Amino acid sequence: MNNVNRKEPKSKVVEEIDRNLKKAFEEMANEPVPQRFTDLLAQLKQAEAQGKGEETGNDD
Repeated sequence: MNNVNRKEPKSKVVEEIDRNLKKAFEEMANEPVPQRFTDLLAQLKQAEAQGKGEETGNDD
């Protein structure tokens, strides 16, 4: 009967894949956010702020 919880030692190929995936992810995570996304976020924040201003407007 096989022990399902037992870990097999990683092969050299699997270790190399792990290293390469981690390296690629780190490189991508360190890239700057594209300007169009930061512009979009600014537009969304502005629209949200305007929406909140309207919600707390003069409803008296």
